[in-house]
This record gives sequence, C-alpha cells and structure tokens, in this order.
Amino acid sequence: MTGAEETAVLTDGGEDVNGGEFASNPERVEFLRTVADDVRGDSSESKQLANILYRTSDLYDEDEDTSPEEIVRNVKFILEVNERGGLGR
Repeated sequence: MTGAEETAVLTDGGEDVNGGEFASNPERVEFLRTVADDVRGDSSESKQLANILYRTSDLYDEDEDTSPEEIVRNVKFILEVNERGGLGR
C-alpha cells in the first residue's frame, strides 16, 4: 500500500457528520489491524498501543458493535491496569 493509499484508507468513509456513525470500511479495519500487528512487541507499551489500534478498528468493522465512548472507556481501563502493574495487583 502506498502512502497515498494509506491516507485514503484513513480519511475515506470516516465519521458521518449527520449521524455521528462510523461507516463500515473493511480497508480501514485491515490497515489499522496491520499497523497494530506491526507495532506489537514485547514491551507493555507496544502491546497497549496495538490493543488500542485493534479497538479503534472495531469502529469500522461491520461485525463489531461498539462506539467511540466504549473504546475510550476500554483504553482508559487498559492504561489504568498498566499503571497499577497488571490485573493481579
């Protein structure tokens, strides 16, 4: 995928200003999940970023039922768990 194609995936078909809905966009889902796979590494920060990208991609996946508010809550939870040192603490 070229830089222009990546930009088109990120900017085409996003938020519908009339209804606040996020249109299904399989290319955007694939792109975000590919980036998530690329940044995922051994560090907790890279895993967190990958998880955030995956959750964001759910907005554009027709098989997922989520909202920006749910994603923000989920991201906050991910960050709070990491700040506490994990789920077991």
